[in-house]
Amino acid sequence: MDPEAARTARESLDLAFHMSNILDTGLDRHTLSVLIALCDLGLNPEALAAVVKELRREPSPSPPMPTTPPSVP
Repeated sequence: MDPEAARTARESLDLAFHMSNILDTGLDRHTLSVLIALCDLGLNPEALAAVVKELRREPSPSPPMPTTPPSVP
């Protein structure tokens, strides 16, 4: 990517991230970047929004229980 295109992409992401913060979406810069890239590939933005909402509704997986080694007699 040429430097001018990279600068434009960075500025666009900065603007989208700023708007995301104003709207209190809770999206971090990386996640927003991935969502924008998926839209650029032709995915439906409304469908992506529905997926993000659904993923937020699901409870977070609990951390795995630590395994203890079997006791040795």
